[in-house]
Amino acid sequence: MRGLTGEGSARTRGSIQAVSAALAVPTALALLVSGCGAGGTGARDEGPAHADSVAGAAATPSAAPSKSPDTVNAVRLVKDDPKVAPEVKRELKPCVADEYPVDVSYGNLTKGSSDDVVVNVLTCGDAVGIGSYVYHERDGSYENVFTAEEPPVYAEIDRGDLVVTKQVYEKGDPVSSPSGENVITYRWTAGHFAEKYRTHNDYGKVAGDSATPVPAS
Repeated sequence: MRGLTGEGSARTRGSIQAVSAALAVPTALALLVSGCGAGGTGARDEGPAHADSVAGAAATPSAAPSKSPDTVNAVRLVKDDPKVAPEVKRELKPCVADEYPVDVSYGNLTKGSSDDVVVNVLTCGDAVGIGSYVYHERDGSYENVFTAEEPPVYAEIDRGDLVVTKQVYEKGDPVSSPSGENVITYRWTAGHFAEKYRTHNDYGKVAGDSATPVPAS
C-alpha cells in the first residue's frame, strides 16, 4: 500500500523582540543550560519551531489538514460495492493464504474533510490491474466515486490528482510486454472526476526483436 499524501505550506520566519537586556541574557543562558541538560531537546527543538508556527499562522492562515481514515477493509469495500463488475468480484480471491491481490492508497482527492481511498484490484499470477476504484467517506460510510475496469489499469494519487494508467497491447503482444500506455489525469470538479490531461507513451522494443532497417541514402 502506499502511504498518505499531504499538502505543505510555506512558513514565514518571525522575529523575537527583546524586552529587557538585563533580563534577556540570564534567561537565555538558563534556557541554554536546560536544553543541554535535556540532551538537545526542549528549548532547542521546540522553542524556535513554536515561534515559527505562530508567526506563520498569523501571516498566512492555512486550511485544516484532512483527517486520515482508519485502515479500511479494501476487499470488503469492493465485494460489497454494487458498482463493481461481477467478473472483478469473482477474480478477487486470496493468492496465498489470506493475502488478496489489492493495492490501497489514501489521499485527499475530493477536497473533503477526510482522505479518500484508492483501491486497485490485480490478478494473482501477473499482477495485472483489472479494476481501479476511488471511495469517498461520507457520514461514516464509503461511496464509490470513480470506477475504471478496462484492464490493464492502475490508479494512483499524484499531488491531489487521480492518475490512471492503461496499458496498450497490439496484436501478438504478450501480457508481460505491452506496446505502450495511456496516462490520464483526472481532477475533482463540480462533484465528479473530470479528465484534465492525457498522454500516450510507446515502449521501446525489447532486446531480441529484429532491428529496424536503415533507410537507403
